[in-house]
Amino acid sequence: MKIRLLNLLYLFVVCVSLFSCHGFEKIRKSSDVNFKLTKANEYYQKKDYQHANMLYKELMPIMKSTRNYEALFYKYSYTFYYLKDYVEASYYFKNFAEYFPTSKDAEECEFMSAVCLFKYAPKYTLDQSNTMKSLEALKSFNVKYPDSKRVAEANKYIDESKEKLELKQADAAKLYYNISQYKAATVTYKSIMRNYPDTRKADEYLYMIMKANVKYAKASVPGKQEERYASALSAYRELKDTYPQSAYLPDAEKLYAETDNNLKKIRNEHK
Repeated sequence: MKIRLLNLLYLFVVCVSLFSCHGFEKIRKSSDVNFKLTKANEYYQKKDYQHANMLYKELMPIMKSTRNYEALFYKYSYTFYYLKDYVEASYYFKNFAEYFPTSKDAEECEFMSAVCLFKYAPKYTLDQSNTMKSLEALKSFNVKYPDSKRVAEANKYIDESKEKLELKQADAAKLYYNISQYKAATVTYKSIMRNYPDTRKADEYLYMIMKANVKYAKASVPGKQEERYASALSAYRELKDTYPQSAYLPDAEKLYAETDNNLKKIRNEHK
């Protein structure tokens, strides 16, 4: 009995699917443009974005320059967004803003174009080319619409994008340190601090600059050690003066004592 009910349910689902597909194909083949548009809008309202997208795609070239084209273009752009096709969504949102610059929706679509680029950008461990694109698009939006209610949200995305880029660069610096490329590690950590002056990890980066310089000095020829130990002490002083409550300071102080002794020995040898 249970198996029979399951079979009947399966047949019902199949029949509904076939009827639905048949009905949709009938709409697609219709030569009545207004009928297709009405049905596309119905699919859109029901959140059936896949079918709405397919119908809008066919209507886009036909309805260009008509009074319904702006609304069609707007909804077509959003179908890509709701389907999580962020590349296409960004493209069409941007095109909408350019095609209808005086539209009440132009600002929204330009913002959504940037948001789609942000959503398409991968996690920080992967290539960050798209994060850079989204960052530039969001900054551009803020410049163009400084009084927009969306600026606060754009700034949130900008901060998140910057954080991803910072993490990517910090990973590179850490890798340089781990493979004993101490000069490259130092240069990269300093670059992070220049690029992201508001970073919450500045004390960590200063500590790593100190450690990298100490390691670099120890691995250097005698003639270069003094300069590199001095750079380590300089990083320590900046860490101590700027971040006196840093969790890295106790370890830095131990390293400072060792480094200061090494530097004094080198200078005494030169007397």
